[in-house]
Amino acid sequence: MKELNKDKILHNLPSNRVNLKIYREIDSTNDKAKKIKLHKDFHVIISEKQTKGRGRLGKKWSSPNSGNIYLTICTENDLSGAPISLITGLICKKAINKISNNSIIMLKWPNDILLNSKKIGGILVETEVCNKKIRTIIGIGINIKIKKEESWWGDLSRLRIETKRNELINQILSDFIEKSDKLDFNWMDEWRDSCMHINKKIKINNGNAFEKEAIFLDVDKNGNAIVKTDQGIELLSSGEISIKGVY
Repeated sequence: MKELNKDKILHNLPSNRVNLKIYREIDSTNDKAKKIKLHKDFHVIISEKQTKGRGRLGKKWSSPNSGNIYLTICTENDLSGAPISLITGLICKKAINKISNNSIIMLKWPNDILLNSKKIGGILVETEVCNKKIRTIIGIGINIKIKKEESWWGDLSRLRIETKRNELINQILSDFIEKSDKLDFNWMDEWRDSCMHINKKIKINNGNAFEKEAIFLDVDKNGNAIVKTDQGIELLSSGEISIKGVY
């Protein structure tokens, strides 16, 4: 397992804009981000292990000390009006492809990162009001290598980037800062090309079970899913979908 290295993670990032804190163990990087004072545009929290890691909808995110990525980007810059979860997923996908010299990572709406139809990562975006400012908290979890007993999840072990964890984090942070400064870029075409279920059958979680069937058509500029059900065209602004054969 490659140790987290502050110098490598911050390589070529603007020192006047980024503050980084690395922990051996923490309850949750997102929870920690809600409590800190911000002195720069971006505060990044990374931990080798989380004891209370979580994903969307309150789901537990297994976070052992095994060389994975558990990080949170915290900012009070204005990110309103942008689908940060989708954009961050796209940034992570492109960063993994670049570092691994591959192009097989795909995305699932709204926040999942996939390899070979298994989830290898996810995004958790939260907002807090701190001192009358809106704080955006973007949690990123990526499985570099998981334990055999958790094999229902996926990881990046086949891409052989265990020794490039610092470089991958650096690439994600670099791209995030660049994109967050110019949120009017055309992310939609790239996201569509990266989505593994455009024009495919899905099931929509109504809060209790995966009941309503639909065809996933597209996303709009706000990141809402455009789906076709028996009742016609609908927009999904939140919730969860499932696709047959995907993890």
